Amino acid sequence: MTAIKTIEGVLDAHGLKIAIVASRFNDFVVQHLVDGAIDYLLRHGASAEDITLFKVPGAFELPVTCKKLASLSRYQGIVALGAVIRGSTPHFDLVCAEASKGIAQVELQFMLPIGFGLLTTDNLEQAIERSGAHAGNKGAEAAAAMLETIRVLEQA
Repeated sequence: MTAIKTIEGVLDAHGLKIAIVASRFNDFVVQHLVDGAIDYLLRHGASAEDITLFKVPGAFELPVTCKKLASLSRYQGIVALGAVIRGSTPHFDLVCAEASKGIAQVELQFMLPIGFGLLTTDNLEQAIERSGAHAGNKGAEAAAAMLETIRVLEQA
């Protein structure tokens, strides 16, 4: 059998300039995501001076901020973090869909890895679980996905 060349990303953040864009809405959850992402990046070699945190009002503002940052060509990656918790109106569905679609469009338009850490949960308990309790920290997972994608694309 012929050996298949495999390219994988090394989880090494040394020398990378990373932007974290985090919504202030539901900050009691989002701050745990931010902390998880920063901790992950620092443990994998990033320096604090190379990480910049941008706070925006809510999840709906994540895409436009990511687009502006991507257009500056200062960052090798972005981590987008937020938490939208279902309420009793269709607002949840609209915000989640547009924020997700917008972030994906920016990633593809600028060919810039964006770690997707937007929680979309049915209730507060699920949000708490995903921001550092039983289900891990989705902020750290978003940072890991972004970092690995940066390193894979460098080898493409």
